[in-house]
Amino acid sequence: MNIAANFNRIITIFLLLLAGGSPLLPSARLCELRIMDPGGRAVLLHVEIADTEELRVKGLMNRRAMDPDRGMLFVFDRELNVSFWMKNTLIPLSIAYVRGDGVISEIYDMKPLDVSVRYPSARPARYAVEVNRGWFERKNIGPGCRIIFNGCLGK
Repeated sequence: MNIAANFNRIITIFLLLLAGGSPLLPSARLCELRIMDPGGRAVLLHVEIADTEELRVKGLMNRRAMDPDRGMLFVFDRELNVSFWMKNTLIPLSIAYVRGDGVISEIYDMKPLDVSVRYPSARPARYAVEVNRGWFERKNIGPGCRIIFNGCLGK
């Protein structure tokens, strides 16, 4: 096998690995949310923005770990009843459903890889925020707390 063929094979493998979920892909925008706890203190959370159907479907699938103050913000076109599941999701997560005005309406803890359970919103939600399981509880964040989006919603 010649050098050019080896080089092409290496480049092809690299591109396939990159397309398979690398955090370097330009579609993964990062933003900082401020979540106001019951005492009025701002808790910071760095999120990836999932604002397209493709990004919402992929979500946090196939990730082996997530930094402690990281998460994903799912943005929907309008308020609607939504449902999440943990297909191909390797890490335990908590999810908060958020109204259009930024107020958290409900929070659920989700078990990794369990496709038998769905986590539907009880009320219409415009956003959902996924974090490492227990993060909301550790930060004293619950229903009624407000999220300040800090320009995260602009494209």
